[in-house]
Amino acid sequence: MYMYDGYHIGGMHLIWWFIWMIFIFWIFATPFDIPGQRKKKDSPLDILQKRFAAGQITKENYQEHKALLEKDLSKEND
Repeated sequence: MYMYDGYHIGGMHLIWWFIWMIFIFWIFATPFDIPGQRKKKDSPLDILQKRFAAGQITKENYQEHKALLEKDLSKEND
């Protein structure tokens, strides 16, 4: 039952409602990695781009593999 008794709403003082709302917002809005949180796996194209950026493959290898991956993706979407 919803009650209003001065600054008490639903059995809690008004300041506690604000503290709980800030706490809940902080939990869902933090951009930090949380241990045990599921992460989206990198796509093959992401991995290829990282390898090229790290200098593990040449530009020609990157372009060749990228063309193959894009061809495979276009086949899957058809």
